[in-house]
Amino acid sequence: MPQSASAFFAAAARYREELEPAPRAVRERAPEETGFAYSERHLRCVWFDAQWRPPVLQTAQGEAVRVERPGRWNVEAGPDFLDAVLLVGSAERRVAGDVEIHVRPVDWRRHGHDSDPRYARVVAHVTYAPGPAPAGVLPAGVLEISLRDALRANPAFSFEAIDLAGYPYDLPTGDPPCRAALAERSPEELGALLDAAGTERLRRKGQRIAEALREQEARQVFYEETMAALGYKQNSAPFRLLARRVPLAVLREEAGGDVERAYALLCGVASLLPAKSAPGWDAETRAFVRRLWDVWWKRRGDWTALALPRAAWARGALRPQNNPLRRLTAAAALFAADRYEKLLQPASTMEETTRDCVDVLTDLGRGSYWHRRLRWTGPPSAAPVALIGEDRAGAILTNVLLPFWAARGLLDGTRRVWLEQLPIEEDHSRVRETAAILFGHDHNPALYRSGLRRQGLIQIFQDFCLENRSGCRRCALLSMLPTLGRGHPSGDGKSD
Repeated sequence: MPQSASAFFAAAARYREELEPAPRAVRERAPEETGFAYSERHLRCVWFDAQWRPPVLQTAQGEAVRVERPGRWNVEAGPDFLDAVLLVGSAERRVAGDVEIHVRPVDWRRHGHDSDPRYARVVAHVTYAPGPAPAGVLPAGVLEISLRDALRANPAFSFEAIDLAGYPYDLPTGDPPCRAALAERSPEELGALLDAAGTERLRRKGQRIAEALREQEARQVFYEETMAALGYKQNSAPFRLLARRVPLAVLREEAGGDVERAYALLCGVASLLPAKSAPGWDAETRAFVRRLWDVWWKRRGDWTALALPRAAWARGALRPQNNPLRRLTAAAALFAADRYEKLLQPASTMEETTRDCVDVLTDLGRGSYWHRRLRWTGPPSAAPVALIGEDRAGAILTNVLLPFWAARGLLDGTRRVWLEQLPIEEDHSRVRETAAILFGHDHNPALYRSGLRRQGLIQIFQDFCLENRSGCRRCALLSMLPTLGRGHPSGDGKSD
């Protein structure tokens, strides 16, 4: 990211510096070295789950590899996956054993596996970055497999779509040792820890966007990130894919400033337009769908090959307000014309910036069909139902806009106080869960009533609780606590 962002995220330096000696957390995350702005756990999810894993991989020697069984996800010490089965080469010879996942080939030695007997049964060393491990480091015959090129070849793939907490992990039982250690700290010191962790979480988001900006035009990156946020958790992946199938420049050209035309195109490529009318539709619904089809049927032939499968969308378990058809209306209203331009850079103060963001996003789709509807059937509601509420607008400000501005060098140390003024997002189960682990069930939630500290709890969960492979006995958080926050009650660390 630009140097100006280092001063803006200065408090994150303290978190990273203290965590650096940890064996499995941030040390394995080195975007500056590899261009990989994610974690090793992202790679384990890719290996484990066939929806992410490329169907055919290659060894460093060019042999094809198919995964018959990825292995059992190991939540304890030792290799990442146990008892995997791979089919290798044109003859598909069967190779069975354990699999270890790393970001870089050199990580095998860096993590001490070459002297650890628990890794003697490893048959495949799977990394993101290509290239062989140093000679003599791996056990004899271990397959070296890189994921990078195969993942990049799939335009539908995104690490951002992976829910890290949706895969096996082992939460502590009883009283974890970090809780007793944290109980000895003052509220100011605990606040400094959460502030630093929250700042680091946002810095990483900015780093990921900075990586995307190296490959794509800024407005397209902003479009993809915002679309993914509009999809919320359940539909983030198809929204991001839709933004890639219908790039911003193409959407705007096709729409010609007409929001309804943009909406028809997005719904058509999303495969969400109703194929026929249904009982219970009123005259307004029938007329609206007819207008959409009047646009779509003329363009359908040019877009059929890019259409998403209807099954890509989660719809049944959603709150009606989060219906993707409603969120696509907001997307069309934001991007078909020039309303999104106001969000490409911050205002002069955080108060004004927040107001601009909330005003733009909560006003989207006003007066549209979906402004008083939650579904196709039934009458319109008596009162309007915002397509994007204030909570979701605040979440987009925190998770998309601020990291995007930082990645473009629009934020510097003079605006660092903005981090303390982030909007508080809606209640988050991961926040509650992590707070209970760290502080017990009877703690005072006033400690994390700021938006930044809630971000910090989520980051601590991802860095430590998801990596709990020793029953908390060797949790790296314990090694951080003696110094992290001491002497820095404001959360300020030295500059990145």
